[in-house]
Amino acid sequence: QVRLVESGGGLVQLGGSLRLSCVASGSIGSINAMGWYRQAPGKQRELVAGITSGGDINYTDSVKGRFTISRDNAKNTVYLQMNSLKPEGTAVYYCNADIRSSSWPRGILNYWGQGTQVTVSS
Repeated sequence: QVRLVESGGGLVQLGGSLRLSCVASGSIGSINAMGWYRQAPGKQRELVAGITSGGDINYTDSVKGRFTISRDNAKNTVYLQMNSLKPEGTAVYYCNADIRSSSWPRGILNYWGQGTQVTVSS
C-alpha cells in the first residue's frame, strides 16, 4: 500500500506564508509525478501545482509568482511554498501522486492524501 500524508496547514494572515509538505510511503517503485490540489467551500477541486519526475512544473495562473512547488526525490516528499497568501487561498489542500508500486501488480496508480486545511484571515 501507498500512503500520502500532508502537513503544514494552518491559520495565516493575509500576505503571510505557509509551507506544505507531503510524504509518500509504502511499496513505492517510482513516483512519476506529484502535485497539489485545493478545494474551497462550495467550489470544485482544482490543480494548484504539479511536478513530474523529470522536473517539469506547472502552476495554475492564480498562484504564479507566489507559490513554488519542489520535490525531494530521496525522501519521496513534495513541498508547496505559499507566499503572499490571499483569502482566496483558503481551502483544503490535497497531495496527489502517480506512483508505480514496487509490489505486484506493478502498475501506475493515482493516490490522494487526506488533505490539510489552510485558512487565510484578513
